[in-house]
Amino acid sequence: MGVSRLDVFYRRLLLNKLFIGGWGKPEDLKRIFEFRKIIGDREKCKSLVPKDYPVYINKTEEFADCQIQEGFFISPLEHLVPGILPPESIKARFQFIVPKRWQKNRPVCIHLAGTGDHFFWRRRTLMARPMIKEAGMASLLLENPYYGYRKPKDQLRSSLKNVSDLFVMGGALILESTVLLRWLEREGFWPLGMTGISMGGYMASLAVTNWPKPIPLIPCLSWSTASSVFTTGVLSKAVNWTELEKQYGINSVYEEEIINLLEYCGADSFKMGENVEEHLRDLSQDHRLSVKHGSKSSGGSEEDGAGDREDHLLSQGNSVRTRFETLPKNLNAHNTLHGKKMDSAKCCRPSLHRESISFMKGVMDECTHMANFSVPVDTSLIIVVQAKEDAYVPRTGVLSLQEIWPGCEVRYLNGGHISAYLFKQNIFRQAIYDAFNRFCLKYPNLH
Repeated sequence: MGVSRLDVFYRRLLLNKLFIGGWGKPEDLKRIFEFRKIIGDREKCKSLVPKDYPVYINKTEEFADCQIQEGFFISPLEHLVPGILPPESIKARFQFIVPKRWQKNRPVCIHLAGTGDHFFWRRRTLMARPMIKEAGMASLLLENPYYGYRKPKDQLRSSLKNVSDLFVMGGALILESTVLLRWLEREGFWPLGMTGISMGGYMASLAVTNWPKPIPLIPCLSWSTASSVFTTGVLSKAVNWTELEKQYGINSVYEEEIINLLEYCGADSFKMGENVEEHLRDLSQDHRLSVKHGSKSSGGSEEDGAGDREDHLLSQGNSVRTRFETLPKNLNAHNTLHGKKMDSAKCCRPSLHRESISFMKGVMDECTHMANFSVPVDTSLIIVVQAKEDAYVPRTGVLSLQEIWPGCEVRYLNGGHISAYLFKQNIFRQAIYDAFNRFCLKYPNLH
């Protein structure tokens, strides 16, 4: 199948560049990769987040069909890898939409946010409220780090500043999902499941690989790795390759040290197939464009007036911290971005663009490839919904989810990424109901 023309057209409307700050600090990448080795192994993570991890509800609103609770907690990533999250992202916020009347059991689905999904309105309106009406199912909407209230002050809208920010977001969401699943269990809700659209589907998939029990998973418009999204998908043209190549060429730490930390070496990693060759030619048109830094955009004002409570919560987090094993803050961090330099000839070498794309594929596969994480406990509870002509999430040249998760179901929609998002939300919701029903039939006593 070809790619959706609507996807290509829609991407051209988005003028912001991605990763204008570059790869991120080399020492941060090293710490992230070290942590990935832990969080990618479910057995190592069983006691990573305490079962009684504190979660707070600070606002409740009543509506005709539901109750909406707002809550927060401190991201466990701040305890495990201190300082890796921007200060604005440390406090995790969520909305919990609970039906006034349950139809059967007390099911809750956690929805993780897709690209550009700031705050809660979009998921609440398009998914959560219809799910109350159609199935009497509750929804918990977690706000991603780097989005909404959790957006760094120097970040322009949804454009992550550094490549490493995406990996930090993923690590935080895996741990934060564990906090919420355990909290929901303590509160007596059952069954529990996870979903997300586009990037939210990736993040939900990563989170479920770390959960030690069978759980319904419904990733929509996502696939097995984010590497193709940023190297061959339409979003690759929004990547600030000029800055990435410059940093890769100037600082030898990337190709001399960080590449050696990459463990994922599956059949689809570091391979430059025909689709990448063609894409290199396309990207070269954008290669000489300079990047303009846009004006700062605020992440929204505080609604709960809890500024003075922040220190109190962090101090409570510090009391919990004794139960965490933190990773060293400066893991092998003897090289900085302005450290060892190459000569100008190497910095401008003709192969630099190709090497940067290959490095991007490597680091993306290391931190986002599902084959680099544990297989979910029961793959028969996974229903993947994918668009046949998705130009944002290419499936060519990468391992399929069926290969990584034997037993999962994949449902294909006609059209592309954007049309599916705009017009097929009802199909996403039906997949959620089907996965939850499958779970109840298979595990009626697992609560």
